[in-house]
Amino acid sequence: GALRMLLGRYASIPPNAIRFFYSFKGKPSLSDDQPGRFNVSHSGSLALLGFTRNREIGLDIELIRTISDMEQVADRFFCAEEARELKSLPAAEQRRAFFLGWTRKEAYIKATGDGLSTPLDAFRVTLQPGAEARFIHIAGDTSAAESWTLHHLQVASDYVAALAYRDAPRRVHLFPVV
Repeated sequence: GALRMLLGRYASIPPNAIRFFYSFKGKPSLSDDQPGRFNVSHSGSLALLGFTRNREIGLDIELIRTISDMEQVADRFFCAEEARELKSLPAAEQRRAFFLGWTRKEAYIKATGDGLSTPLDAFRVTLQPGAEARFIHIAGDTSAAESWTLHHLQVASDYVAALAYRDAPRRVHLFPVV
């Protein structure tokens, strides 16, 4: 209901007139005759809803929490350079760095609409706390990485979130809804 209300307001469509379409890989969107694109993510007690007019976007939010096998998850799903970089960080920074990398990767695969059919180790993102959110390469191609934009979204101190889209950087507005 809340998604319909917000989408309706953004796209100037009555909420009950919104029609959803799902790609063959399951990514939801508005039907072709309705303006706008959106993406949704939630973790813990927070949710993110993103809206834009003419670009596919991907969002991910994660509550920073303890993962007992974090290094093994990074070894399995991150590219080798990211896994090494994560392990090289001071222990106090590793958990935040892991979730920065994870949300950036999830945002990208959600933006492409390919989901987990895209191997998470096929592209590299920055993950160091304090470093600019960006792609380093996509399938080894740095030019392809330059055509994408990543934003770090600061939503709460114990969460990390990312937004990804294929285009030059745009202004992002966060509107908390209570």
